[in-house]
Amino acid sequence: MQYQEILKRMGFTQLTPMQLNMYDEVATGKDIVLLSPTGSGKTMAFLLPLVEKLEKAKQGDNLQIIAIVPSRELAQQTDDVFKRMKTPYRSLALHGGRPTMEEHRKLTAVKPHIVFTTPGRLNDHLTKENIIGGLVTTLVIDEFDKCLELGFQAEMESIMKQLKFVKQVIFTSATCLNGNEQDDFYLFNKWRNAQILNFLPTSNEKASQNTVAWYITPSPEKDKLNTLAQLLTHIAGTPAIVFVGHRESAERIATFLKTHKFEVSCYHGGMQQEDRERALYKFRAGSNNVLVATDLAARGLDIPEVGAVIHYHLPSDEETLTHRSGRTARWTSSGEIHLILGPEEVLPSYYPQSAEELRVEHLTIKPTPSGWTTLYIGKGKRDKLSKMDIVGFLCKKGGCTATDIGRIDVAPNYAYVAISRSTIKQALQLIKGEKIKGMKTLIEEMRK
Repeated sequence: MQYQEILKRMGFTQLTPMQLNMYDEVATGKDIVLLSPTGSGKTMAFLLPLVEKLEKAKQGDNLQIIAIVPSRELAQQTDDVFKRMKTPYRSLALHGGRPTMEEHRKLTAVKPHIVFTTPGRLNDHLTKENIIGGLVTTLVIDEFDKCLELGFQAEMESIMKQLKFVKQVIFTSATCLNGNEQDDFYLFNKWRNAQILNFLPTSNEKASQNTVAWYITPSPEKDKLNTLAQLLTHIAGTPAIVFVGHRESAERIATFLKTHKFEVSCYHGGMQQEDRERALYKFRAGSNNVLVATDLAARGLDIPEVGAVIHYHLPSDEETLTHRSGRTARWTSSGEIHLILGPEEVLPSYYPQSAEELRVEHLTIKPTPSGWTTLYIGKGKRDKLSKMDIVGFLCKKGGCTATDIGRIDVAPNYAYVAISRSTIKQALQLIKGEKIKGMKTLIEEMRK
């Protein structure tokens, strides 16, 4: 399968120079370290050559490739990207938040050629021999700086002892090696000679980039809530992620914004998985144009069309600034980065000193509504419901046109649909009591 076919299905015309370089280097069989900015297409950069490896291997139903990622969201997201490539090869996402036995049954039934997994869950499956490590020939460690940090070190060492016959390891990250470089980065001596592909911009290149506009917004009060609301008023509905330092802060700020009628999703590690997925969907689909999040949302998540990143709380270091800010201006898009600076706070030395001051205290708080809302359908993949079924149902029974329907996500037991706010009331009236694909189910506007 030529990668051009996959690109066409994914809506891309060509590979970037970084992706082309990665495609060629993976084919050599060398161990590789890919350093490339957030949003530059690293996921496609390693998935495309992995498809090529699977084609050449011809090893039937054996699991051949494991990709380790630092979070369950990234495992699910990368698996989703692989499935959208529509190759003949099977994949699974393995992660916490559900029983290991349930995943064992899926491993047995699906017989994946590639899995995307978090370190803890992979270690569990290897220890229980649900995954036979000796069959795995290729290992990817995505966001390696996160996967190899102290909290995962013991699990990673255990994993590597069980993956004895891996022939190629691919590491990726959006930040440069730091500290003692080789000693800090390589846990295992055998990969000290890995080929490093460094596509991170130099300081001069960063300064010359014109796709990102940097701003500093002074807050006259220590509590920056009003300044945040005024800044959101200024950007007038541009999809924005507001980064905060703590879970409690995320909840408090989201509640404040909701009382002022902003359309807000909240996202942090203390939420139930289903609630986090719902929050991300509503933001991705445009039903909510503000996402208040901890640094959990700073890495790996594919959230397109983020027009602005707002640092409500100061990033703890330059690396955190890089990952947070990388949520906007992805690929060739442009974006804005704002830092709200309280009266007692000092601008970090690593924040661009050339950033412009943007004052908003004169603005009256006024949210800009989104043009979309979210429809919940109580049937999903397990009921053989597809995106085309949903589009057909809404058009034939709900009086919608194609332009009234936005992003559709079909989960195993339910589906979310972005639908134009101007048509939602009429559509709900028309489909009341109607069956979708012969099935009677709950269909309602999602409020939470």
